[in-house]
Amino acid sequence: MRVAPISREALALDGGPPVRKTLLPYGRQSIGEDDIAAVIEVLRSDWMTTGPKVGEFEEAFAARVGTKHAVSFSSGTAALHGAAFAAGLKPGDEAITSPMTFAATANCVLYAGATPVFADVRADTLNLDPEKAALRITSRTRAVLPVDYAGHPAEMDAILEMGARHGLIVIEDACHALGAEYRQRPTGSVADLTVFSFHPVKHVAAGEGGMVSTDRAEYAEALRRFRNHGISSDARQRQRDGQWTYEMVLLGFNYRLTDIACALGLSQLKKLQENLLRRREIAARYAAAFRELAAVALPGVRPDVNPAWHLYPVRLNLERLSASRAQVFRALRAENIGVNVHYIPVHRHPYYRDRFGYRDGEYRIAENAYERLISLPMFHGMSDQDADDVICAVQKVISHFAK
Repeated sequence: MRVAPISREALALDGGPPVRKTLLPYGRQSIGEDDIAAVIEVLRSDWMTTGPKVGEFEEAFAARVGTKHAVSFSSGTAALHGAAFAAGLKPGDEAITSPMTFAATANCVLYAGATPVFADVRADTLNLDPEKAALRITSRTRAVLPVDYAGHPAEMDAILEMGARHGLIVIEDACHALGAEYRQRPTGSVADLTVFSFHPVKHVAAGEGGMVSTDRAEYAEALRRFRNHGISSDARQRQRDGQWTYEMVLLGFNYRLTDIACALGLSQLKKLQENLLRRREIAARYAAAFRELAAVALPGVRPDVNPAWHLYPVRLNLERLSASRAQVFRALRAENIGVNVHYIPVHRHPYYRDRFGYRDGEYRIAENAYERLISLPMFHGMSDQDADDVICAVQKVISHFAK
């Protein structure tokens, strides 16, 4: 539905009435009574952690994404760390990834003692450019970590071919992309290891949590030990077998996901298809409304994918506006539209600048996109009126600043 702008109406930033009375966040969980009941059931059971719900959730998740194994973690970041460990990253190694991501993607390489190496992104999808990634391969490169930015799968066939040619392990950061499809294959079934997140703004919310999917049994076993202090058995196994001894066989972490979170994840997983359909409806609504706004560039969608739409990032054509991105951002927030920016390129963070000496201009496409990006509200609990409020506010603000 297209909502006609009110030309040159006073912005809320300048004292005019806002489009909405209350703030619409960029993302939000949707929790129903069935989700609450599932959690209460666990609270009344014998197991709050390392219990039966963990295995149930992992099995259901693996079936959903089409892999043999799924291993849960306490967060998406912990899952990324686990994947880096399972891939065998160690000091002296390098792993190639995208600068257009949350810092955790690159940080997991550092956690393993290896060095993250960035390659620039495609201009349309802002996903890792396989051709530029290939130019960063050295004798120390051991892995490549493409990111499914905003829920749009990366160019996995090209990346997997590159990985096979150079003996690299491919870890797909699909924390945005649960339910997405790449060439009719579900995300999670394509890479050597695929990482997901259950943060509240994601498609399946477990409070916090993460998952790694893989078809390789040796990776799954390494992941399970790594998340459990490096111990080769868990408490439920020992109780079932009437054993008390355990063996620590590697240096691991306490990255276990609780039964409470797994029960919530299981309940939410049943709604995934419905959630995806709603996000895709909102994305279509936005695209139809903004297609003729010359100052707004819509997110690119390649014909061989079906995005999951974790985010809806638009880019401002600043040449057609009399305002900066910061001014547009503040104006939309004043209209009670909770826009955000995803992401500050990782190499621009002070830690990476200070440690690795990165300078502006090294990854021009990512940097140029960052200067123009604004993420509009996108979550499956949004009503049609919520979406129309976003459309109205964007049209109001853009028309106000249009040259």
